[in-house]
Amino acid sequence: MGASVSRGRAARVPAPEPEPEEALDLSQLPPELLLVVLSHVPPRTLLGRCRQVCRGWRAVVDGQALWLLILARDHGATGRALLHLARSCQSPARNARPCPLGRFCARRPIGRNLIRNPCGQGLRKWMVQHGGDGWVVEENRTAVPGAPSQTCFVTSFSWCWKKQVLDLEEEGLWPELLDSGRIEICVSDWWGARHDSGCMYRLLVQLLDANQTVLDKFSAVPDPIPQWNNNACLHVTHVFSNIKMGVRFVSFEHRGQDTQFWAGHYGARVTNSSVIVRVRLS
Repeated sequence: MGASVSRGRAARVPAPEPEPEEALDLSQLPPELLLVVLSHVPPRTLLGRCRQVCRGWRAVVDGQALWLLILARDHGATGRALLHLARSCQSPARNARPCPLGRFCARRPIGRNLIRNPCGQGLRKWMVQHGGDGWVVEENRTAVPGAPSQTCFVTSFSWCWKKQVLDLEEEGLWPELLDSGRIEICVSDWWGARHDSGCMYRLLVQLLDANQTVLDKFSAVPDPIPQWNNNACLHVTHVFSNIKMGVRFVSFEHRGQDTQFWAGHYGARVTNSSVIVRVRLS
């Protein structure tokens, strides 16, 4: 018998594996180039992760140059004003503490509503006092323009009260900026009634120093809304434009009740409360 011939497929020769590329060591970059690279990283990542890489990166993140470079990318009127303020309202060295511009860029407090839960996702973040049958959350009976949610807090037949105290430094603002005379604090609140019941409403906003001493205040005591009001909805606003030195907290409190003294929730309806810090452009 002749020798048998194998007809199987030829074995494949594995392709050689590519040589691993050498990882780019950013720490070897010149300091000015590392600064530019890190300026494209989100601020929260810079503070939470990049700062922990090494001492050199920590020094960059804790310094002022990085954050000024980030702020300089906003070419709008507010951005230019912010950059000017950041340069002119520099914080003195405080035992090598991180530059406050880092928290400022991460928290973005300018133009943002500092009130938590303004429209009624439960009662979280508010200090509350329940009068009558207490606070509840309901759908708006009249649409409120610009509100993040069309819901509201509803009061009862006795005064219902709630309050937030905002720590401006915790929100990202630093003392030299707060005392610069170049910012303003805008407060706003919407309140209204249901058609079949009148209601009363009060608003008190106070600017407080570090010891919670009142430096300035605004109060609104509008006339009650009468019964049979077509679901009236009113807007209260005020701007603190000449901020006194030393302001560190904002206390925002409002209250309401109905005028029929009915059991249940027929009192003032409040929603879309806001406290916004803005840069004065002039």
